[in-house]
Amino acid sequence: MLVHCLYASRPAVPLNPLVMKSILEQSRKNNPRQGITGILCFTEDLFIQVLEGGRDEVCALFAQIVRDDRHIAVRILVYDEISQRRFGSWTMGRVDISKINPGLLLKYSEKPVFDPFSCSGKITMALLDELVATASIVNRSS
Repeated sequence: MLVHCLYASRPAVPLNPLVMKSILEQSRKNNPRQGITGILCFTEDLFIQVLEGGRDEVCALFAQIVRDDRHIAVRILVYDEISQRRFGSWTMGRVDISKINPGLLLKYSEKPVFDPFSCSGKITMALLDELVATASIVNRSS
């Protein structure tokens, strides 16, 4: 059974490029073995991630993330059974939210700064779908 888990968290310390590189390399190395695909959006003070795959594998990975000391304030925004993957082309695609056109963020938010902690998971997923549609996701890797 396929599921997806959309969550948001805050980095324990402000993100720097080396930490992001490490997270992405780890994801791209480990996720294919587990059948996990997804997308990671970030700013220096925010993570938004969708994990897709088998229920047991997604739950196990999310449990690891919750225990990872690089994350604080981890919140599940959406967890659901799915009939197909939305982000199946990426072992872990990435988007730097700080580089997104503010007009796109205003489409989904009251201000040109997106805060998944203050909106619904459905709105956050709609933004992610638009990022896929507008080719804002970088570092494709299968």
